[in-house]
Amino acid sequence: MKNQIAWDNTSYLINDERRFLVSGEFHYFRVPPDDWRRRLELFKETGGNSIATYVPWLVHEPVEGEFRFGDVPERDLEGFLTLCNELEIGVVARPGPYQYSELKYHGTAVWLWKKYPQVAATDQNGKTRGSACASYLHPLFLEKVQAWFDVVCPILARHMVSNGGPITFVQFDNELMGIHDWFGGWDYNRETMGIGREGGRYPTFLKSRYGAIDQLNRAYGTSVAGFEQVEPFAARKPESIEERRRIKDYTEFYFGTIAKYAATLVDMMRKHGIDCDMVHNSGSPYMNSFFRETVQRLGSRLILGSDHYYNLDQDWDQNNPTPKYATKIFYSNELLRLLGCPPTIWELPGGSASDWPPMTPEDWRCCYFSNIAYGMKGSNYYIFTGGPNPPGCGVTGEIYDYSASIAADGTIRQPLFQAQKDYGTYLQDHSWLAGASRLADFNIGVDWDHSRSGYHFSDRGNLEFSSAEAWRMMRKGMMISAFCGSYSPNLVDLFTDDLLKSTSLPLWVATSPCMAHEVQERLVRFVQTGGRLLLAPVIPHLDENFNPCTVLRDFLGGASATPCTGLYPTLDVGPIHNVCVNGGLWQSVSRPSQAETIARDTVSGAETGWKLTFSGGGSVTWLGLAWKHSKNEHSQMVAFLLAGQGCGAPIVQCDNRNVWTSLRSNGDRRILFIMNFFSAPMKAAVKVRTGGKLIDAGEHHLAPMEVKMVEV
Repeated sequence: MKNQIAWDNTSYLINDERRFLVSGEFHYFRVPPDDWRRRLELFKETGGNSIATYVPWLVHEPVEGEFRFGDVPERDLEGFLTLCNELEIGVVARPGPYQYSELKYHGTAVWLWKKYPQVAATDQNGKTRGSACASYLHPLFLEKVQAWFDVVCPILARHMVSNGGPITFVQFDNELMGIHDWFGGWDYNRETMGIGREGGRYPTFLKSRYGAIDQLNRAYGTSVAGFEQVEPFAARKPESIEERRRIKDYTEFYFGTIAKYAATLVDMMRKHGIDCDMVHNSGSPYMNSFFRETVQRLGSRLILGSDHYYNLDQDWDQNNPTPKYATKIFYSNELLRLLGCPPTIWELPGGSASDWPPMTPEDWRCCYFSNIAYGMKGSNYYIFTGGPNPPGCGVTGEIYDYSASIAADGTIRQPLFQAQKDYGTYLQDHSWLAGASRLADFNIGVDWDHSRSGYHFSDRGNLEFSSAEAWRMMRKGMMISAFCGSYSPNLVDLFTDDLLKSTSLPLWVATSPCMAHEVQERLVRFVQTGGRLLLAPVIPHLDENFNPCTVLRDFLGGASATPCTGLYPTLDVGPIHNVCVNGGLWQSVSRPSQAETIARDTVSGAETGWKLTFSGGGSVTWLGLAWKHSKNEHSQMVAFLLAGQGCGAPIVQCDNRNVWTSLRSNGDRRILFIMNFFSAPMKAAVKVRTGGKLIDAGEHHLAPMEVKMVEV
């Protein structure tokens, strides 16, 4: 693929045409070199146009200062890159410093941890996190990374597309923050973070945030004399607002250090001629929003992607694509789009680290096509092919096979290989889909603060609801109730004015007591310009830092609510009776005088929902219910509330609530994805609304784990 490749948040543009990026992980250091060509040609046969490979520090610098490239065939990086160029296959190079990849020390140099243990990340008590977990900005760690990059980056630079080579993208590091979050929490290395040191990173951050120490003392409930005296508070269940502020501040400080680290690595690479755009993979959908500062710092030359596994061993909460998996990939792709990137899955299952539970061709097909249904525009099979681990480097055995479509010994696993061929052929034949977007009935607002609140606001404490609960309700309540009711939501960013361009569709926001001042103001303007807003389950009265902020409440005439105290409420929402209350119920304390009641607890008679219509056409509906989808009445309730906000029958009407759909269009053509995520066959009759007319899309019989594509 000697291609010029560009991108925007819609898709990739390869040679100026919108195309899907179809990549596969191919580790030259594991695959026998005499089989490189055959396996690369097999990958092209599946429709692939790019290969990704780690360049492991562990393998190429086994002894400090001794860099080995080409001394044995398996370390012939340049030979591999030259062959990819000859075959016109693009390369995503991943030189670390971390690779993970089931390598010892997560792919970093063995000697680093034996000689320099002080570079490790620690908890707040100084205890080392996990094994081989670096404190990313530790000066000694950066010094050793610099020495590695000084050797590997000039090699990669010679093979950039700009120099006639195959490298289209370079990934800095791998799954940043994973080694911290997965091993207990954020990094508190005192040397790195400057904790307790005048002019250190953490005290400097606090000074920039609060300006004067008395302001910090008021916010934290402390009485320290200087910023350098502030110790991070790291309890996972804070008991007071002051403690929540301290944890939230450190979390945001930590995210800022990740952005700084990313920029530092990119600067190191640029100095050696790495002139392509950069990529990075979030370790899981829930981590996507952790990279908001990194995306903002690196700007339009970073493609953030994610990992979308559904089965790596028996401990996963699903071992095949399920509705839970589908919801994850939907919101993950949407978050990547909102961050300005073409939704790309840099690790899309091409196998599993465990031989059991098995992964089947039916599962893979369902996974691949449902990701496309929910907006994926680029993917990288992890892995396409494997082989023997370099001696002494692997942690899962001598052979790294991953049950991939091309086995470690070169055997073609035909069912998976055929599934990938079918997938690649479909994307080639329907390349216009790369430029398509999802047609939606309504929007769901994304509050980035909620999506990152797990450390500081996961439990309610002395507040009526938590931000983490609101984030969970958005995913497990609003989304799934909508999907089961045949509605198609999209996500919108509450922190940009793009929201004000979307007033034609109702906007639903899951709320906690906390909402940023700018978001509250933007929602007011949304309604003032004719937007139709739904809020559930509470009305915010604090900003994102737990300070009083009643912009939205004041706009709604001082509206407030309190939790219902009855043991067994019976909730009616409009004509929907006895809606299941499984996440909390709130009753109105005060409300706009012109509002009309839409929901009530019939046991106590308390008002639990109202609607207010404004003269300019805008409206606000409040529902005091937090829920996790479990009953048909939840979907019926969603339909009633959306209808009340001017949303008529859904664009796609499916008579089977267990069959989900997604309609994508580029303006000229439309494809309907019809999805069965269950182990039993399903039948569904589907109609599609277009141009005011309802078109019969037919009755469809779906096998277990089947995704059908129908042009309508």
